[in-house]
Amino acid sequence: METHEIYRGRLIDHLHLVVRDLTASRRFYEAVFGVLGIPLGGSGDDHFWADELFVSTPESDAAQGQLTGRHHLAFQARDRAMVEAFHQAALAAGGVDNGAPGERPYHPGYYGAFVLDPDGNNIEAVYHGPATFSAHEIRVTF
Repeated sequence: METHEIYRGRLIDHLHLVVRDLTASRRFYEAVFGVLGIPLGGSGDDHFWADELFVSTPESDAAQGQLTGRHHLAFQARDRAMVEAFHQAALAAGGVDNGAPGERPYHPGYYGAFVLDPDGNNIEAVYHGPATFSAHEIRVTF
């Protein structure tokens, strides 16, 4: 296993999804990661990972035989074009549309697209607009 730089101060350190069909999930996530410029970090017979996302089968040691429930993951995009490319690539790789690219009311400049992955997870790419404010100034209400 490779050594990676540790980032302190993050709210989320890593996320593990346990999926039914690893081949379908890998095809989906490799397509999404390709347009987002995220390299696949590694893989084995029962898992793959990229950055801080680990995806495995229920049979992997880490999964303890259980599928994860439905999650919402949002990946940051560089610009609106990347959000649109994400949506197209995700649909072409077996994703199901869950919200076409467009502005959302979460805050001014929020541009996102949503796709369900092969296990029904709501996967989003978001561009927050030009950096005219710091991340600490954003207040999002759900």
